[in-house]
Amino acid sequence: MKENSIFYHPRDREIEFFERAYKLSWPLLLKGPTGCGKSRFVQYMAAKVDRPLIEVACHEETSAVDLVGRFVLKGGETVWQDGPLVKAMRDGAILYLDEVAEAREDIIVALHPVLDHRRTLFIDKTGETLRASPGFMVVASYNPHYQSHLKELKPSTKQRFMALSFLYPEEADEIAIVQKESGLEKDMVEKLVRFSAKIRNLDHLDLRETVSTRLIIAAAALIKEGAPKRASVDCGIIQALTDEPETVEALREAAALYF
Repeated sequence: MKENSIFYHPRDREIEFFERAYKLSWPLLLKGPTGCGKSRFVQYMAAKVDRPLIEVACHEETSAVDLVGRFVLKGGETVWQDGPLVKAMRDGAILYLDEVAEAREDIIVALHPVLDHRRTLFIDKTGETLRASPGFMVVASYNPHYQSHLKELKPSTKQRFMALSFLYPEEADEIAIVQKESGLEKDMVEKLVRFSAKIRNLDHLDLRETVSTRLIIAAAALIKEGAPKRASVDCGIIQALTDEPETVEALREAAALYF
């Protein structure tokens, strides 16, 4: 197996369980907040098991056609063009559906026969019944705390997956991750992580999303590049969290205690 060039800091036994799910050809659902490392984990594991990775960022306009494929005009002829799902099935690739609950309902229904023991897809536009090649795996992610009740995955879909829950890393792990990703000195990374932990516990601010590891890395990278510390926190973290002037001011006051 080739050397993995993608950095990922494990938290628990997620690597082991991904490998077992992969060997069983079982779909895997990753649940957790924004920016906690779900996508990086999938990229790392795809490289670890040495399979190509096809990533799809799902949104409310993502339809089954976008996933399966369509006829397109090419050189004056109408030809079939595989979508990411069909390409992954043919190539034995890992298909990563990021924020799958955001996709339209028809995309979820189209996935059902692919996700269970059949591992097949009927392409009605071409009449082909496609069976997944060895190595094919579906990995999906979503943020259960962000979705509205209209965007929840149905039990009939959830129960086709094994599932892993992700949280933000423990303090020591998060420091190691941010330091590795940004190259910033440890003492400043520690301040950034502790400031972010403080914000995560300020429930009264009513933030839609809290400080992600991704945002801490952004602020650390700015500081590493020579930007002023407090301005880096403002640009990399605070302004990315909220547009409310009062909340921005409250976060700036909190930052002043650390930087």
